[in-house]
Order: sequence, then C-alpha cells, then structure tokens
Amino acid sequence: MKTIKYKYFFIAIAMISLGSCSEEFVEVTPKGSFLSDNYYSNEGQATAALVGVYDPIRKNSGGFENMIAMMNAGSDDFYAGGGGSTDGQGIQDFSTHSLTSISIPGSFWNDHYQGVFRANTLLVKLPDVDMSDDLKSRFTAESKALRAIYYFNLVRMFKNIPLLLDPLTATNMYDVEQTTSEAVYAQIEKDLTEAIPALPATVPASTESGRLTRGAAQAMLGKVYLFEGKKAEAAAVLAQVNGTPGATNQYGNKLLANFSDLWVVANKFNTESLIEVSHTSAGNSDWGFWGSGRDEGNSLNVMIGPRSYSKPAASSAPDLPSGWSFNIITQDLYDALKTDPRFEATILDIKALKAAGEADYIGGYQDTGYFLNKFLPRKTDVRTGGGAAELNYKQNTYVMRLADTYLMEAEALGSGARAQALLDAVRARVGLPSVPVTLQAIKNERRREFAGEGLRFFDLVRWGDAATVLANRGFNAGVDEIFPIPTRELQGTKLKQNPGYN
Repeated sequence: MKTIKYKYFFIAIAMISLGSCSEEFVEVTPKGSFLSDNYYSNEGQATAALVGVYDPIRKNSGGFENMIAMMNAGSDDFYAGGGGSTDGQGIQDFSTHSLTSISIPGSFWNDHYQGVFRANTLLVKLPDVDMSDDLKSRFTAESKALRAIYYFNLVRMFKNIPLLLDPLTATNMYDVEQTTSEAVYAQIEKDLTEAIPALPATVPASTESGRLTRGAAQAMLGKVYLFEGKKAEAAAVLAQVNGTPGATNQYGNKLLANFSDLWVVANKFNTESLIEVSHTSAGNSDWGFWGSGRDEGNSLNVMIGPRSYSKPAASSAPDLPSGWSFNIITQDLYDALKTDPRFEATILDIKALKAAGEADYIGGYQDTGYFLNKFLPRKTDVRTGGGAAELNYKQNTYVMRLADTYLMEAEALGSGARAQALLDAVRARVGLPSVPVTLQAIKNERRREFAGEGLRFFDLVRWGDAATVLANRGFNAGVDEIFPIPTRELQGTKLKQNPGYN
C-alpha cells in the first residue's frame, strides 16, 4: 500500500517479459520521473508505461524475495537453507510456518500492488492517448491480464486484500478496505475474460517474444478457475490451450521432446512456454539497487548454488560458480525422484560428487548435499559486463508451461479418456509408461514434473493436503494457508490482520 500511493510513476529499463515482451520490445531508456497527468500523450509514452506494467512480473525469480525461492521453502520438498537460521528471516519463517506480520517480507504485498497501480494508471490514461484503436485495445488487454496475474498472486498469498481498480491518491489511500476473496476472484475472471479476445494468437519472435498472448491468458484463466474449484470451467478453457494431448496446439505450443531442454539457458521462449519471465546478464544490476525493480538479473540462480564450490581441473563435475545454498532439497523429494527420468535435470547430488573427489563445497544451513539443478548457475552464464556478477544471471523462468496446463486440465476432468491422454502425454515425454488416471496419480506427477518451480505449496493448499503433508514443518491448519499481512500495511489504515496472526 505504501508503494502505490505516489503520484509519480517511474519507468526504468525493463527486460522482463511474459508469455511466448522480448528484449527489443521492453528495452526502454529511463527518463526519470514524470507526472502521470502530463505524460500519456502518444504511443511511445504508452509503450513505456506498458513496459512498467510488465516489470513487476520479475517477482517470480528476481531479487532475494522472489516467488520461486519463497514458495519452495514453504513446501515439503525444500528447506530454506542459506547461511543460518536467521539468513533471510522471512524465508526461514515460511519454511517452518512461523511467519509473523513482522517477518513476512513486505515486498510480496508491495511489489504486486505496484503492478496493480501501474495497470490501473495505464487503463485510465489509454482512452486519451494518441494511438490507433487496435493498439489501445491490445494495450488494454495486456494491462488487464497483468492486473489479473498480480491479483491472483495476492489473493493466494494473503486472501483478504483490497480490490483496487483505480489509481490511489494521497487523499484516499488510507480509506481503503479489504474485500472478499470471492470478489477478487470475480474481478480476475472478468479481467482475463475481457482480455482474451483482444490478445494476439501469436507474437513475432524477433520483436515481441514474451508479450502476453491469447493462449497465455486462457491458461491463466483455467488455473484461476481450478483454484476456485470451478472444474468444468477450468477444463473447458484449458482444453482450448492444450488441444490434442502431445500434439501442437492451435497457437503453436507443444511439449519439448526432451525435459532437460527446458532448463537450457539459451532455450528462451520455447514451444512449451506459455508465460515466461525474462532475465538478462546485460542489465548491469548491482547491490545498490538490487531488489528495487531496476535490477534485471535472475537472483534465484545464485541463491540456490552451493557455497564455496570447486572442482579439480580433470573432473567431469559441472562447472559452477559459488552460491548461497538456499532451497536445499529434502531427502523425501530425492527419494521421490531417484528412479524418475527427470532426476538428473532436477537434482544435482553434490554430496556424491564430493565423496568421489569430483567436487567440493561447504555445506550451508540444513545441508543435504542435494541442489536444484533446474536453476543452478553455470560459469558460462556469469556476466562479462557491469554490475555484480552474482546479480546478472540470464536464465528465464516459467510462470506457466504446457505440461502445467495438461495436468491442470486432467485434474479438472478427474477421469475419462481425455484426462488419461493428458497425463500420459506428460509421462511419455520422459519415457514413462501409462498409469491409470486418478487424482493421486496427477498429484504425484505434478510433484515430480514441477519440483522446484514454486508450485508445490499452492498445490498442497488447493488439494487440502497442506496440513497433513506439512505437519512436521509446524503447519497450523486454518492459518498457514495464507501469509500474514505486513504490519506496516496495517498502521494508519482500515486493513485488518488475517485470522490467526497478531
């Protein structure tokens, strides 16, 4: 709330993108600050503002307080890790389900509301911008779809939130009150439903890769329906995205033939990608503004790397830079994946490499020796330009990919030939045989397919399994399904703390 009260709107160089905005589209030279009342006069200024609406999607994997690292830590598959029990108090407390209104990182609230504020501002200004009606329609659709994504994260994390559809001002910001989660979900549905017809089916790969497409918005709408328990609606819209299981869909999306190719850094905006966050090693990100919204590197990479990693010159072990050892993999996830074809792409057993004399590292907090290979940094990806090397990794991350929509549609259907085919397609891609489609089979598949991608905690809550699966983490049913609202958002406002939190 504090970050969305200002009249000034800041546009920085943004290299963050969605779906299947390219670096060419979203690279905008910063102009400093400007009064929003005087700015939105032409297409160039509206484009710069749209880049600003896209920018907060970086929260997925940018900055220390990113969505993937945080949500992994709160699941049964990862420990918080890091350098000690107080290294990043918020991520540590979420891992043990002991978050308080003081320890919850405020950026999980603020950054998403910054995105909402920017979308609201652009939506108000667009009708008076000197640009074509077609372009206005597309910018409006993108802004609404992005607002829906930000609200979807907010309502899943905090549930009891304000629903803001107009820019706040200094005179009304303290009068804002929370609304029901049902009202928020209804607005998310409305934004996405209105956006879908005005979004392009595809975008030019050379100039617009990453901008939202019709399929990306449909995929998000299907996911929203599933989280609401509207299974028939979810299945119907996800079927439009998925098409024939295993084949190319109407938008040109298809499962990659090799699961491991999903994690090749150069393989950006591939055919399986539906909504994707773009990072660059050329953003000159540095400690002075890391996590402020101006940094453009992937912070997840360095966070999950092993500490003080080294290897003999003749070793065949991966050539890794050192990291901070967050998101340490649990023995339980290791055991669930050890016979799965996705194991090597997902988990790097550095403990075994050390025992064999192939590599060495210093174990951090809660060390098991198992590291998340999907996002481990490689020395070949270390930047050669300006800024801090640790903050300029360039691996993109997925908000949603086709395997996700396959398994969500299968879950929504529950049974039948199509649900079976969707599950089979995900398994066949990695060489696994068919198993009868059941909810438990889908749950098992989602855990192995998306391990470390930040989806597991939300899945457990949606299924009603969190209290059982996370019992040994201190999970308190009826409280820990959502975050506490940060204390500073309550001070001097009409907002009320979530139940169970002080």
